[in-house]
Order: sequence, then C-alpha cells, then structure tokens
Amino acid sequence: MPARSPNYDTNSRQSEERAAAVKEAFQFAWDGYYKYAFPHDELHPISNSFSDSRNGWGASAIDAFSTALVMGNADVANIILNYIGTIDFGAPVPGSQISLFETTIRYLGGLLAGYDLLSGPLSGLTNNTAAVKTVLDQAQGLANNLSFAFNTPSGIPSNNLYLNPEGTDGSTTNGLATIGTLVLEWTRLSDLTGNDTYGELAQKGESYLLDPHPASSEPFPGLVGTNVDLSSGLFQDASGGWVGGDDSFYEYLIKMYVYDPVRFASYKDRWVLAADSTIEYLASHPSTRPDLTFTAAYNGQELLFVSEHLACFNGGNFILGGLVLNEQKYIDFGLALVHGCEDTYASDATGIGPEEFRWVTDTTAANDTNNPPPPADQQAFYTKSGFYITSSVYILRPEVIESFYYAYRATGNSTYQDWAWNAFVAINATARVGSGFAELDNVNVKGGGGFNDFQDSFLFAEVMKYSYLIHAPDATFQVNHDGVNQFVFNTEAHPIKVAGIPI
Repeated sequence: MPARSPNYDTNSRQSEERAAAVKEAFQFAWDGYYKYAFPHDELHPISNSFSDSRNGWGASAIDAFSTALVMGNADVANIILNYIGTIDFGAPVPGSQISLFETTIRYLGGLLAGYDLLSGPLSGLTNNTAAVKTVLDQAQGLANNLSFAFNTPSGIPSNNLYLNPEGTDGSTTNGLATIGTLVLEWTRLSDLTGNDTYGELAQKGESYLLDPHPASSEPFPGLVGTNVDLSSGLFQDASGGWVGGDDSFYEYLIKMYVYDPVRFASYKDRWVLAADSTIEYLASHPSTRPDLTFTAAYNGQELLFVSEHLACFNGGNFILGGLVLNEQKYIDFGLALVHGCEDTYASDATGIGPEEFRWVTDTTAANDTNNPPPPADQQAFYTKSGFYITSSVYILRPEVIESFYYAYRATGNSTYQDWAWNAFVAINATARVGSGFAELDNVNVKGGGGFNDFQDSFLFAEVMKYSYLIHAPDATFQVNHDGVNQFVFNTEAHPIKVAGIPI
C-alpha cells in the first residue's frame, strides 16, 4: 500500500510568508533575465549581459516555465508559453555543441512538464489552448532533431552533438548519467504522442546499464562504473558513486518505477540493489563526527571519501524510494543523508554548502593517498564539522534543498521546512546581486568571497521550485500527494505526469 500523506501544515501565516518570499525572488530573477537576456540562455546579472551555453534556445525561459506554473504566476507562464512556439530547434547557436543529456533534462523535460501541467491541474492559467498543443509539437520536433544521436552500433547514444549538418564530437564512449537520464522524458514523449520510437530509443541505451558487462564493472551489486563503449555496450571502468557523472542514473531507476510500475519493475529492482549496496558498503561516518552519514565514491571496491553538492540529491532519492516501496529503511537512510548535507550548509560562513568536500574515517590509514587528511588550515574546521572543503564555490545548485523537500513530504516535520528556509535566506542574502543571482567564489567566507557573473537556468527550475513547494499548499503535482505520486520530477525538477493517470 502507498504511504499515507502526512499532515502538511502549509496554511500557517509563516508558510504563506515564506512561499511569498520565494515567489518574489523568482520574479526578481525573471525580471532581470527578461530585461537583459531573454530569449538567450542565461543572464549575467552583474554586467547585465547574456550568454548562450545551451544552444541559444532560451534555456532560462524553458527552465522557468514549470516553476512559474506551480507558483501560479500566469504572467510569466504565458510569456514563456507564447515564446515556445517561436523557437527553431533546428537552429542552435552556430558552432555550438549540443549535449543530449542537458537538452533532454532542461528543454524536453521543461516542455513536457509545461504541457502536462497546462493540460491538467493548471489548465486555468491560460486560455491559449492552441499554444499548449504547440508545446507538445515543439517537444516532438526537438526529439526528432536529436534522434540521430542513437545511431550507434549499440544503440547507446552519443552525447555531444552538432546540428546542420548532423554530427558528433567523435567520442567513442558515453557516461552513466548521460545515458541513463533520458528515459523518463523520451518515454513520456512516446506516451503523449503515441509514437513508441522515442521511448524505445532511450530504453535501448538504458538496457546496457541494467545488465552491465563485464561483471568486473559492478564492484558492488547494483553499483556500476561510469564510461560505456558506444560500439559494444561494454563498461570501460568500475569507478563511480552518487556523484556527478553517475548520479541521475540511479535517480531515474526509482523514478521510472514511479512513472509506470508495470513497465519498469526491472528498473526498481536495479535501484533496490544499488540502494542496499549503498547502505551496506558506501555509507561512511567522518572520524570527528560519527553522527553524520555521507556516501563514499568508489574505484572498484576501494572507497573514496569524497562527495559533492550534486550528490546531496541522494537523500531525497532514498526517501522517494522508501515512500513508493513502503520501506522505512530507505526513508531512514535518506533522512540520515539529509542531515549530513544540512551540516555542510550550517557549518559554513555563508550558510551555503560547498561544491566538493572530503572526510576521513577512524580506520583511514595516514598514508592513504586516495583519502588524504584535512590540511592544517582546515583541521579545526574538520574537527567541528566532520568534512573539509576541496572546492568552495557555490554555483546556485539545488540538491540540498531538493532533499529537504522530499524529507518534508515524507514526514511532515517542519524542521525540514526550516532548513530549506535557512538555505533560501542564505542564498537570497549572499548570491542575489545586480539584476539576478550570481555564483559564489567561497561559501566559507562571509559574503561569499566574490562572484562569478553567471546565473544558470536551473536556478529557475530547481532552487526556486523546491524552495517554494516545501512551503506551498498541497497539490496534485506535489510529491506524495494523498499518499500517491501523480507526478514525478525529472532531474531538472520538471514535474512529469505519471503514466496511467488521465490528464
């Protein structure tokens, strides 16, 4: 039986005020982007200029689409809706290399989520039904333009593409996450259009990840290497973890089961293997803070005590798995990971966690060059915090707030709302500069240590959305609504309608 929904106390004045503050920050960032950068990909908020790192199709607008919708921001949503029909997905910025992965999670995911929301629970936000139909048409046209990526001997797609003429960068391998984080969006497109080809292409590539070869590429059950040969489908290594380059493959295993538990039961089985192995083999406790839990990376069966802001989505993913499988052990482990990642925020001078951090354990050898001790200038910090910083930047990442959101949706415990609010306040106070939000140089220096003049599109899609939803009234698109999931969030936080539920 699905887990029953907790009593979400989001009708309080405090919740309303917090949700309103996030909506204000979203509007501020949107206004700066719209004035100085639209319809380009990104705003540079300090110089009031723009860039096109995601093909020049308006990445920030598409990433903001589903967030504007769930916030009920009809003005912004309709600006984006009307813009979508004007995009020529066959004409990227000349000479630009197209990432199949990034284009899928940002553009294809954003379009499908917008279509699902405007065709379903949020249809009242627009009267332009023809434009809503165009959103799906544009998603299909985009996928048609990208489909040649799968024309490899194995069916595993190339990731780095060029259009007009079609081509690739010549890579002979692709990575675990960049292969394994396509299947939700491409399958949803098939289900909406009735054309099975899209889902079949992504599922073919995924099949090599679900049945990995050689056996040595799976050092722990369910946990595999990173690089896969495009010709043979064979893994080329046995290194990985819940870190960048691998992370969202594991994320999508359980999310595909949420999307359709009949068609994708085998994906759930692989997730369970990976989750159980993570608990048994990768769970790690710093020598100075044994109360904290992080997940180690690995090279074969050798553990590497290193993690990233990116990896902090893992608490939320374990919690989601526990909810849909009715397995408390996964929820409990996920909550432990959430607490560890919260510590990376609470310990730093800005109240924001670093890009990368390390630790050692009680049994780490002093001469272990793969797991070095903290440098002398961070020894006191490590003693107190249980981690030391190896990359101090903050590039507007969402993963810690994302996991707070899942923790709250599973438990109804307002502590997670408070943690999400603390994180949002810190980001709003420190990264908000000029006409938007900029990346920080050093999270452990008061004020952030300086700025990098760049506002990535996922600020709109993820940071703002999770910061808002954790305080917002319950709704059909929220995780664990009435004990079930009518939507599942892709890795860019775009809510995709699950299969089998009428729009």
